[in-house]
Amino acid sequence: MSTTLIDNPVALDPSEPHRFADGSAHAMFAQLRSEAPVHYCANSAFGPFWSICLHEDIVEIESLPKLYSSDVKHGGISIIDVNAGAAAYFESFIMMDPPDHSRKRRTIAPAFTPSEMGRLSQAIRERTAACLDSLPRGEHFDWVQSVSINLTIDMLAILFDFPWDERHKLRIWSDAITSLEMMRNRPQERTALLFDMASRFSELWQQRTNSPPAPDLLSMMLHSSDFGEMDAVEFMGNMATLIVGGNDTTRNSMSGMVEAFSRWPDQWDRLCTQPDLVPNAVSEIIRWQCPALHMRRTVLEDVDFRGHYFRAGDKVVLWYISANRQETLFPDGDRFIVDRPNARRHLSFGHGIHRCVGARLAELQLQILLEEMIRRDMRVTLAGQVEREPHPFLAIINAAPVIIS
Repeated sequence: MSTTLIDNPVALDPSEPHRFADGSAHAMFAQLRSEAPVHYCANSAFGPFWSICLHEDIVEIESLPKLYSSDVKHGGISIIDVNAGAAAYFESFIMMDPPDHSRKRRTIAPAFTPSEMGRLSQAIRERTAACLDSLPRGEHFDWVQSVSINLTIDMLAILFDFPWDERHKLRIWSDAITSLEMMRNRPQERTALLFDMASRFSELWQQRTNSPPAPDLLSMMLHSSDFGEMDAVEFMGNMATLIVGGNDTTRNSMSGMVEAFSRWPDQWDRLCTQPDLVPNAVSEIIRWQCPALHMRRTVLEDVDFRGHYFRAGDKVVLWYISANRQETLFPDGDRFIVDRPNARRHLSFGHGIHRCVGARLAELQLQILLEEMIRRDMRVTLAGQVEREPHPFLAIINAAPVIIS
């Protein structure tokens, strides 16, 4: 890896999906931070792009939305370009620039206030407790299937007030939205699933529009002045964004934490003896796992950045996975340390106007999961290899075989 970068840096493609499945991305980004923190890749499966690898550089770019755009018409927020002509194209508030983004976000934000978190916490705790109590002791099972997926899908159903007996569909749709394999090899099947999602949510849209306002997020959006006039495309884009944001990120953090505690069992011991560290441990889980590997911006006008010439239209990829392990900010950043003093400075939720609106809910779910595991004296240890998806945008964990002792 080191030789490739030093001898032929122009040929290096940091986005190659296999790097994020086999773990080699971390060594690559460590060297990029040292040798080429602003790096240009001329040829990749996703087209040419700039890589931004340092925490402070990412913060600066995300603080300038008038210069670096998230808008769908410029390609969106992922290295995987949005194709506006595709059947599965959706527009979303996360792929808007100010002032549209600000107005749309204000409508969603009340669903994630501290008071709302208090209202949801009891339901989260009850479902978490029931899930943990159902797990086998002394037998191998998959933590992803038995815990991570179930808890996050249930939470999404509660958040949307989605029909409970249909909640499994949320997982199917979320996986279809993000699946790189389906995009490449099964586009028609993926499109059919997304149209199925569109059809079901359109039915709910009509029902909630004709009903009095309710506290669920779907009703909140439909009865707001900012979202009330949105068309079907924008409505579905927002649903897709919220489903993926609420499912994949929290699910993969829940899965990544069992790997972290298995690799560093002393950190679990410390957490059990010092449960007041749980909130900080949650931040460390999200830093170390980094569920969103990057966000993408598009340059709107020519600019000199750290001595590099960005041209209008250039794709700029902000590698959160790199910033979260930056040695100058997070010493020994590859290690998982539950009392890391600055764990909350991670960039997994982004920075600036696009910082994840559901961050509090993600943290709450992880916090309650840890608290309930500690209450049950539940030590979870890996019983096999963690299986990660070769994906350049999301840190997807497909399987984590474990045993509880």
